Order: sequence, then structure tokens, then C-alpha cells
Amino acid sequence: MTNQELQTLKNKFDIIGNDPALNRALEIAVAVAPTDITVLVTGESGVGKENIPKIIHQMGRRKNGKYFAVNCGAIPEGTIDSELFGHEKGSFTGANEMRRGYFEEADGGTLFLDEIGELPLASQAKLLRVLQSGEFIRVGSSKVLKTDVRVVAATNVNLMHAVSKGKFREDLYYRLNAVSIKMPALRERPADINLLFRKFASDFSAKYGVCKVSLTEDASILLRKYRWPGNIRQLKNVAETISALESARLSGYTDKCTIDVDVLSRYIPKEEPNLLPAKSTAYQDTAEAAGEREAIIRMLLQLKQDVDYLKDVVAKAGLARPSAPAIAAPQDSVPEWHQPDMMDPGQFMPMEDEVLPPEEDPEEQDFQEREHEDMSIRTASLELIEKVLRKHGGNRKAAAAELGISERTLYRKLKQITDK
Repeated sequence: MTNQELQTLKNKFDIIGNDPALNRALEIAVAVAPTDITVLVTGESGVGKENIPKIIHQMGRRKNGKYFAVNCGAIPEGTIDSELFGHEKGSFTGANEMRRGYFEEADGGTLFLDEIGELPLASQAKLLRVLQSGEFIRVGSSKVLKTDVRVVAATNVNLMHAVSKGKFREDLYYRLNAVSIKMPALRERPADINLLFRKFASDFSAKYGVCKVSLTEDASILLRKYRWPGNIRQLKNVAETISALESARLSGYTDKCTIDVDVLSRYIPKEEPNLLPAKSTAYQDTAEAAGEREAIIRMLLQLKQDVDYLKDVVAKAGLARPSAPAIAAPQDSVPEWHQPDMMDPGQFMPMEDEVLPPEEDPEEQDFQEREHEDMSIRTASLELIEKVLRKHGGNRKAAAAELGISERTLYRKLKQITDK
């Protein structure tokens, strides 16, 4: 491409910069646009990877077809297949009608799959089939459908590292990576930083009706020296913030606002290691470590639940033994209001008009109660029940809960007490 053709392309897609690496990426995109070769765009988050599939679509033979951009990392794992391949009515809860997926909608056009590294393994197999044969199946269907879609994928992680970890299919990686286009990070093209800032400042001046921000020489040097871990997206946010907070409203005296290094430094984050762009491999290691920590936490929670359950079983078993020290305490150690002669067990019996707890299935409930009774109070004495009732001041529900039996079983035992 000539310099004039390249500049025309940049103007059409609002791309700023003259860095050789950027120009090379644009030239490759234009060269592969007339073909149907699958393209993989790599680069850090915020470098402008989304411009490449737009160029490929507009400069290729599919420019009159549909163009869809799908962020695979923003779609829940449970619905990604439905989004990409569609679903039949009733195929899952909430599927009230048939839905066409992106591959079906984009037939004859271009589909941009951003953050392809976040695609689940099961969905990767289905994507590989579409790329190889153009065939796919809607969720909940057995009918094979065909589509003719140009796929451009993008990622900000090291897919080869993901392949080595078993998180990305090797065959899919090589199928996607037919042509690779790398977008350079902003810190790798320092000469373009001031060009981008001036463009953003001009845009925000017109948008907000404020003076256009310009930088002193020292401020421009500071802008170029900063590493910009968030790349172009971060630079744009900084330019917008400065334009909104530091620039005065337009007046008849001036339409410019000059920012020095002291003012600019307030909007540039301090250089710290955790602000530097992480390598793709580091991202993968961090994600793996987070998954391991989550698994350990789940195991610890399950272990705690098991221990609590065993403690509860032991406590109930100890309560059911009349000879247990915690229950069969010496008579003189029982508080006065617990003494047997203080209350008549009959006062705990339900009144004639009292409604018993509802039971959905009497036979099933009686069977469960008899089984539970055999296991929980097989050795329990009537004297123990009286003591527990007095302990809870006659509250049958609380007493039944402590004894580990239902209220209906407790009523039956109380009846035995009054009848004996």
C-alpha cells in the first residue's frame, strides 16, 4: 500500500498513528480481506484489535453481508452455545421460542469472536466443526444446518500457553491462526501517544463545549514516558477526564487550555509493578491459581459441614442416653423449676381444638416418624422427655427439636405419660 492509501484507510476507520508495526498490521488486514482465510488478532487489551475485523469485512467481498462482534468472555458459559448456534423452542428452561444464533444470522457475512480464549472446551469443539465444514446444530435439535461465515478471532492471552495447560484445543488454535495479526501496545509506539492525545482532546472539546487541552513540552514528555498498561483505552479516558475537569468553558478570549506537567501528573497513575501490563502467561498462571484456591475453599467448606453434622449426631446420641452425664445429672443439681413435682405432664398435652401440624402424606410421614423414632429415641426414657419439656418451659416445638423427633411423636409419648 502507498502512504496515501494507508492514510485514507486510517481516516476511514478513525485510526491514529504512524508506527511501523501498526502500519504492518493494517497492510496484512487489507491483503487478506478479499479471501476467506481465518484471521487471529493478538494484542493486549485496549490496543484497538476491534478495528482489524472491521477493515477485513469492509474491504472484502462480504462487505454487503452482516457483521457481528461477539465478546466470548462476556457471555455466561451456560448460554454461549445458544448465542453462537441458536436453540430450539423448549430445549431448556426459558427457551420459549426458537432462536437463531450468530453463525446463522451472519450467514454470508463476517463474525468477529473477541476474547476467543475464554470459550469453553465444549464450545471449542463445535466452533472447530463450523470452521472446517460450515456445519452446526442448534441446542436441543438434531438437524445439521449449514452456514457460510468469515470468522475473525481476537485474544489478549497466550493461546499456545492455554493449549499447553489443556484449556484450549490445539487443532482449533492452528485452524484460527491461519493468518496472525499482532496489534502493538501503546508503549511500543511512543511517537503516536501525543497524536492520540491531541485527537481525543479535540473530540472532547467539541463534545463538551470546552477549551481544547494542549500540553507543555514537559507534560508531553511525561505522557510519552508513562507505560500505559490500559493502552489506547486508558489514554482516551485520561484525555476525557482532563478535558472535563481542567478545561474552562469556551469564551470569546481563547479556545485553548494549556496543561503543564504538574497538572498532568495528577491524572497519571503512579508507576507501580501491579500497574504494568501482565504477560499472557502470567494471566494464565493467575487464573489457574485462582481456580485452585476456589477448589480448596470449597473443600474446606464441605469439611466444615461434615464436622458440624457429626457433632450434631453425637450430641443427639448423647442426649438419648439416660445415663449420660449431661442429661442424667444429680437430682440436687437440677434447678428448682426443673423438679418433676413442679408440673403435671398433662398440661403439655394439646387442647381439643388445637390443630396438629399439617401432614402432606400421613402414611409416609408416620413411616418416617416411626423410623426416626427408632433411631433417635430408642433408649430415651419418658423421664427424659419430661425433663426436656420442663427445660423449655413447656414449649413442645423446642423440646421436640432438642430430642430429635417430630412434634407428633412427642404428642404420642406425652399421651403415654398421662396414660401410665
